[in-house]
Amino acid sequence: MTDEQSPDGHAIEVHLDRLLAERGLTLTELADRVGVAIANLSILKNGRAKAIRFTTLTRICQVLDCQPGDLLSHHPDHAQRPG
Repeated sequence: MTDEQSPDGHAIEVHLDRLLAERGLTLTELADRVGVAIANLSILKNGRAKAIRFTTLTRICQVLDCQPGDLLSHHPDHAQRPG
């Protein structure tokens, strides 16, 4: 496994840091506005989330005034390859 490969085998990159910086928001402010625990957003931000509810994704997009594609991108070369 290279440094760029995900230990969970997924190829989704999360751009929450960039979006927060562009909007001048902290993770705590986003958690309050979205209505989710800061720990859950931290897991998402750090790329360790295994899933996200559409309702949470909807609220994040509403608060950040963005599209899901602004928050998430697919990079097949980051996925863990079998054996």
